[in-house]
Amino acid sequence: MIDLENLMKDAPQREPDLPLPSLEDQKRIAAELKALEEKGELTPEVLEKYFGGKSTH
Repeated sequence: MIDLENLMKDAPQREPDLPLPSLEDQKRIAAELKALEEKGELTPEVLEKYFGGKSTH
């Protein structure tokens, strides 16, 4: 039989999932990103602000 405690102990650790923004917040963010894209100002730094990501530093 598989020992679940050992499986859990050996499993890679990951950050907990963050709750999703409300539907209204998602719509607001989408509109902001679309406006930035239309102005040519949608950069990786802007996307990181909204979607995060692990720093390699």
